[in-house]
Amino acid sequence: MNKKWKERLYECWKNKNFMIGLFVLVSLIIIAAFADVIAPYGVNEHGVGGRYEAPSAKCWFGTDALGRDLFSRVIYGSRLALWVAFLGGSIQLVIGVVVGLACGFFGKWVDRILSFLTDLTWCIPGTILALAVVTLIGKGLTNTIIAISLVAWASYARAVRAKTLSLRNMAFVETGKAFGESNAALMVRYILPNVVPSLIVLVSLNLPGTIMSTTTLSFLGLGSQPPSPDWGLAISEGIKSITRAPWLSLYPGIALVYTTFGFNLLGEGLRDLLDPHMKSQ
Repeated sequence: MNKKWKERLYECWKNKNFMIGLFVLVSLIIIAAFADVIAPYGVNEHGVGGRYEAPSAKCWFGTDALGRDLFSRVIYGSRLALWVAFLGGSIQLVIGVVVGLACGFFGKWVDRILSFLTDLTWCIPGTILALAVVTLIGKGLTNTIIAISLVAWASYARAVRAKTLSLRNMAFVETGKAFGESNAALMVRYILPNVVPSLIVLVSLNLPGTIMSTTTLSFLGLGSQPPSPDWGLAISEGIKSITRAPWLSLYPGIALVYTTFGFNLLGEGLRDLLDPHMKSQ
């Protein structure tokens, strides 16, 4: 391992936000990957204990109205949280990068039209617009993720556009033009690699918002549907019995906070490592 990589690893090790966020992300991936091994019961296994049984040695997080083990359902819910982060982040990234590159590279009427569309999407409250999209395409977790993504790509487009505008007249891009590279090749091979570090930071910072927005729609009954172990749905159902069985909302809520907190710290750590001009004070 050369000196440069050692210095980079040392910087990562010193960055507490990055290390804590990385630990949370790795732990979530491990929990999701080995949910079948970690969870003592099936995700929808009924009659594990009595109805609304308090946390005990048998059922660590207690049971719900159907006697299902809440700990097992929270563990399986981590798979849905990572699915939301992966699918939502991917859709937002693809739309934002395509629109941002086109705006910044071509300029003129292309920039005016797409920038207007981006600003229009940006200024409308995301949850309200997502509610409208879900109403049109139907309920369900995947539809909810798509709805959130269709209204949350604007931040990526604005960032990519700004970066592209600063790069499109650089010498290495002009060299590519001189060699006869196509516009698509110039954007993908010359400009996009220089935008990637900023995109990595932006994705990690935006993922908590995507997870929370999806959870909000599930809480409102428009996202995941029973018997899904989705944390937002679990919190919504637990609220109905909050005085009788507070653990039904407490533990899924803690899992949600743990996940979003970890992604936020990871995003701040990556920002410090990849974008020195935006280092947190």
